[in-house]
Amino acid sequence: MSAQNLPILYSFRRCPYAMRARLAIAISGQRCELREVVLKNKPPEMLAASPQATKATVPLLVLPGGQVIAQSLDIMLWALRQHDPQGWLAADLPAQLALVAANDSDFKRDLDRYKYPNRHAALHGGDEQGFALAHRSNASSWLMGLEARLSRHGWLFGPHASLADMAILPFVRQFAHTDADWFAAQPWAHLARWLAQWESGALLAQVMAKYPAWHAGLARVEFPTRLE
Repeated sequence: MSAQNLPILYSFRRCPYAMRARLAIAISGQRCELREVVLKNKPPEMLAASPQATKATVPLLVLPGGQVIAQSLDIMLWALRQHDPQGWLAADLPAQLALVAANDSDFKRDLDRYKYPNRHAALHGGDEQGFALAHRSNASSWLMGLEARLSRHGWLFGPHASLADMAILPFVRQFAHTDADWFAAQPWAHLARWLAQWESGALLAQVMAKYPAWHAGLARVEFPTRLE
């Protein structure tokens, strides 16, 4: 595929949804043009391409024929169904997707309220600390379920990484970094090892490279870069 006909990926480096999309694109080797955006000042090209222009979110993938893929999980599946060299789809895919759905609903809800209690606590009596800790407890219960899985194989669905691992890890990373000392003291050694192994790996370093915010006329950024 020529550089002029690459898919365009609108992304935001720290967004866990965008991270999971970049992880799948990178491992699949599917080349695209990466456009890093500032969420408070989204480029008009992204707004025009989004199915919901007023609520345009990252990641957003625009294919050469004009098709738009606006959900991070769908972008992962698009990339991996073209090339899946490490077998991320090999494990029971319906079970993987069910676990990701649980991450994206209840765990994500508790993560947001733990990480940003000031945005939500006023609706629940204004006790930000108590509010945050209650949601941390809820999220921790779900993470202990992951700990049990990881204790058996090292990854969520067996001895190798899967789509589910890479779809969930960016959110666990956010949770762990909210209070790193507290996280490190919890009885989830397999979960902590799983996270640390991924955080220290070349794949994450590749997808977390920093790029300037995109605007029309900026030099094209081709993604993925080559793993060293």
